[in-house]
Amino acid sequence: MIQIFVTGGTFDKEYNYINGQLYFKDTHLQDMLVRGRCTVDVDVKTLMMVDSLEMTQEDRDIIIHNCRRCKHENILITHGTDTMVQTAEALHKANIEGKTIVLFGAMIPYAFGTSSDGFFNLGAAFAFAQMNLHGVFIAMNGKCYSWDNVRKNRKTGFFEELETSTDL
Repeated sequence: MIQIFVTGGTFDKEYNYINGQLYFKDTHLQDMLVRGRCTVDVDVKTLMMVDSLEMTQEDRDIIIHNCRRCKHENILITHGTDTMVQTAEALHKANIEGKTIVLFGAMIPYAFGTSSDGFFNLGAAFAFAQMNLHGVFIAMNGKCYSWDNVRKNRKTGFFEELETSTDL
């Protein structure tokens, strides 16, 4: 069984055709799991629907609390890409032992169709969570990163390892 906690981020945003703004309606995860023909037992729980730039320490505390009390060993967390690394660090510092926690998201909303990276990142997160390595990880762009060796390159829009990163 894999626990999925939904926290928002671009992954789940919708486009308002009238005013051109992105907003939250509901998570797309259930539809994605059906469309992807997922056969893994999952429990999906929405904790919040926030843009990660607006995520507070209280929001991170809610995520930590739910990961601590989760009875499942493997946990996926949808998260906005801008502060994903900060939440991963907070989860690591919380010393949640015996669990694999993988944060993932999207640079382009799933609702935008085939141009979104959300479906790919969800599949990668599923695979990485089942590798039986405990700790906190970030799954983006087909790679799995340790929480302390990754950053979002704001020029390219890709996640990268710190030792191979370029100056921003």
